[in-house]
Amino acid sequence: MKKNSFSMIDENGNEIVYDVLFTFESDETNKNYIVYTDNTRDENGNIVVYASIYDPENPNSKLEAITTDKEWKVIETILETLQEEVRKKKEENNEQ
Repeated sequence: MKKNSFSMIDENGNEIVYDVLFTFESDETNKNYIVYTDNTRDENGNIVVYASIYDPENPNSKLEAITTDKEWKVIETILETLQEEVRKKKEENNEQ
């Protein structure tokens, strides 16, 4: 299975490789989003996740910042749902 990833240059000129977690189109905002990670961890040990607006029709388009609370809420809701599904699967596997 090929890993879906991309790289960007940070403000210090370093190339950072990001793994794409998922993409989706929101009916609420009529925009496409990409959720990705560089697999670093925060101070609590959680994997850091990023999200941006992107154009799926143009592979060379730049990622755009998410600027509204409404957009962040859409993304947070999806992430929470996915986290809950993962927790349930882990619990089911532990019961077997």
